[in-house]
Amino acid sequence: MAFASIDELDSALAQASYLADRGLATALYLSLKLEKPLLLEGEAGVGKTEAGKAIAVAVGAPLIRLQCYEGLDIAHAVYEWNYARQLLHIRAAQAGTVDEAELFGPEFLIRRPVLEAIESEQRVLLLIDEIDRADEEFEAFLLEVLSDFQVTVPELGTISAKQRPYVILTSNRTRELHDALKRRCLYHWIGHPSVAREIEIVELRVPGVPQRLAEEAARFAAELRSLDLQKPPGLAETIDWVRALTALGQQELDVENVQATLGSLLKYHEDMLAIRDDALAGLVGTVRG
Repeated sequence: MAFASIDELDSALAQASYLADRGLATALYLSLKLEKPLLLEGEAGVGKTEAGKAIAVAVGAPLIRLQCYEGLDIAHAVYEWNYARQLLHIRAAQAGTVDEAELFGPEFLIRRPVLEAIESEQRVLLLIDEIDRADEEFEAFLLEVLSDFQVTVPELGTISAKQRPYVILTSNRTRELHDALKRRCLYHWIGHPSVAREIEIVELRVPGVPQRLAEEAARFAAELRSLDLQKPPGLAETIDWVRALTALGQQELDVENVQATLGSLLKYHEDMLAIRDDALAGLVGTVRG
């Protein structure tokens, strides 16, 4: 265990430019101490993936990231055979330039993120990102990995972890995950931060940002989240927006610069249409007041 207390872990996360609330810091601490995977759920852009990256930095473990998507299968997530190399070996064996060898040996195996984490000689952090985007069949496959930290390759047998990896899973909750997967994990929901905490995070992640701009931008983002939008801005969008405003030399919000940079904050055309003219001026006036 790398950290003696939650406070020590919290300090290490801050050094990795990640500010965690007490609940998240506790969940991360217990995941490390109990050596159990941690499932982080929440809206897109609240910092789930960044939490995984930050904890890897904090514990000094190499980060291996598996980005999930619809149709993800074992060949892209775990392993596949190098058929081109096998074919070349067969031809070389027929020509007598190499000895005949087992075509399904470790030297012909292409290791994808899951198997790479299992076989690593040093402890790594395996970040399984947006597991809710993967199919249920792949989710079921993960049960073996998360239960016993092993992978079965039919031609080679069972490969067990040399060093049990740290595991963080993230989900935007586009679909419900199965109870069997959740039982194998600790769980934490990451919500949108308070305005005060969002200001702290913006100031940490955007060095040199004017204090007034950070405060007004955080309040503006919070106001947008209270509206009926298709996709309210997450913390990631706030940070990107403040970076854009800072790059333009802005010291505070005004209607003109908000209108010009709104595409950094909102990602749906319908939302941008809803926040314009009098509505936009009203929001800017509210946060500045």
